[in-house]
Amino acid sequence: MGTAKVAVVGGAGYAGIELVRLLIEHPGFDLIAVTSDGDAGKSLVELYPALVGRTEQKFLSHTAIDSLYELDAVFLAVPHTAAMAVVPLLIERGVVVFDLSADFRLKDAELYERWYAAPHTAPDLLPAAIYGLPELNRPLLAQKSMEFVQASLTRENFALVACPGCYPTASTLAIAPAFVAGFVDDGPVIINAISGVSGAGRVPSQSKHFCSINENVNAYSVAQHRHTPEIAQILGWQVGRDVNVVFTPHLAPLTRGLLATVTVPIKPGVTGEEIAQVYAQVYGAEPFVHVLEYGSMPQTASVVGTNNAQVGVMLDEAAGILVASCAIDNLGKGAAAQAIQCANIIFGFEETAGLTAIPGVV
Repeated sequence: MGTAKVAVVGGAGYAGIELVRLLIEHPGFDLIAVTSDGDAGKSLVELYPALVGRTEQKFLSHTAIDSLYELDAVFLAVPHTAAMAVVPLLIERGVVVFDLSADFRLKDAELYERWYAAPHTAPDLLPAAIYGLPELNRPLLAQKSMEFVQASLTRENFALVACPGCYPTASTLAIAPAFVAGFVDDGPVIINAISGVSGAGRVPSQSKHFCSINENVNAYSVAQHRHTPEIAQILGWQVGRDVNVVFTPHLAPLTRGLLATVTVPIKPGVTGEEIAQVYAQVYGAEPFVHVLEYGSMPQTASVVGTNNAQVGVMLDEAAGILVASCAIDNLGKGAAAQAIQCANIIFGFEETAGLTAIPGVV
C-alpha cells in the first residue's frame, strides 16, 4: 500500500517520543499528530531539543484525534487503564491500534484485574487482540495484512496489537527456543532482569531521583511484578501447559537498556551443542534477534538505540541448568521499535523498514 497516516497518543513520555523519533523518518508512515494532555500546545522540540530540524509539530490534546478521521493507525503510549478507555472508540472508526500499555496483553480479564488492581472495561476485545512479539506471533500479524483490513475491518473483525512489555520481550526471547525444543525439565523458570530508568517512565518520583539511583542497583516488586503473568502466559503458549515463573526485576543507573537472564533445569542428556543448534535454527532468519557464539553473553551497550535483541546461552552441565540471557533496548525492542515492527508487518511494509539505522558504537 502507499503511505499510512498515523498518530501517537501519549507522545511526550519516553516510549511515546521514541515512537515519534522512529516514525518521523519512516518511509511508509506519515506522522500527522502527536498528543499529550499535559503538554498540549508545546512544540515537540521544546520538550525534546534533539528533534530540532526534524519536526515542527506541536503536541495536541488527546481529544484532538477525534477529528482526525483520515487516520489509518494509532500508537497508544499511555498508562494501563487509559488505553482500554479509548481502544473501543478507535476500533469503531476502523483504525488499526498498536497498544503499548498492558491493557490487552493478558487474555484473562480476571487475571488482569488481579495483577493491575483495576476492572477491565473491554474484556470482549481480549480474545482477538494479537500479542505483538513478531518472532513468536508473526503468522497472526501477517493475517491482518492491510489489504485484508481495508476490505473488511469491522467491530467484530478489528486489528488490535497488544505490544509486549520490555521484561517479557527479553525474557521470552532468551528462553523460548529451549521450551519449544522440549529441552526444559520440570521446575520453575527463574528470571533475573535489570532495566534502565527510562523503563519507569517520564513522571518523576522519589525512587527515580538521581540520588536514589546513582551508584545503586536494587531489586523491586519482588514476587509481585505485573509482568510475571505475562511472561508465564507467553511461555505457556509455547508448550501448551502452565509454566511457573519466578521473576525478579532490578533497577540500574542506566538511561536505557535491559538485560534478562533466565535459568531453567534441562532434561538429562541434552548437550550444549544441541542447545546452540536449536537457537541458531530458531533465530537464524530473524532480522532483529542475533544469537551470539555459544558461551558468549550479551550486553546492553550493544543494542541501545536499536530494535535488536542479542541472545547468549550456556549450559551448566554440572548443575543441569541452562543459562540464557537476552539484551534489548527497553524503549526499542521493548516498546516503540517493536510496535513499529508489528505495524510494518500489518501494513505490508518491509519488516525492517525504519528500524535499521546504525546506532553509536562507542
